[in-house]
Amino acid sequence: MTPPSAHQRYLADAVETVSPPRLLVMLYDRLLRDLVEARTALEGGDCEVANRALLHAQEIVVELMASLDPDQWEHAPQMERIYAFLLEELVQANTGKDVARVSGCAAVVQPLRDTWHEAALIVAQGAEGAPSWATSGSR
Repeated sequence: MTPPSAHQRYLADAVETVSPPRLLVMLYDRLLRDLVEARTALEGGDCEVANRALLHAQEIVVELMASLDPDQWEHAPQMERIYAFLLEELVQANTGKDVARVSGCAAVVQPLRDTWHEAALIVAQGAEGAPSWATSGSR
């Protein structure tokens, strides 16, 4: 096994030290980027790039699902259902090379991403009334 590059170590350190709200935003940003990349690749007939992007998107959704804590957030079960839907759609989009399904996933992810961005901004500004998930030390 080769040692990690300086860039890989930097990225790992950045992820390990980022606040939970910021990490959530980073995951959503990357998820949306993967969906755009997959859609573009499928439209261009590049199934290899689309496959790679869709597999990575699936990994992110699985990570988002794993981060849900119903003890910390009452809406976790509803988010879990949304993530389960996205995961199934991503699998079907990849196996069927279905641009419409990828676009449908992006249409679900975009408003969620925007909402988490706004929430993270509120937390970063120290606004009163920030949700407990945003200020706790766990994901």
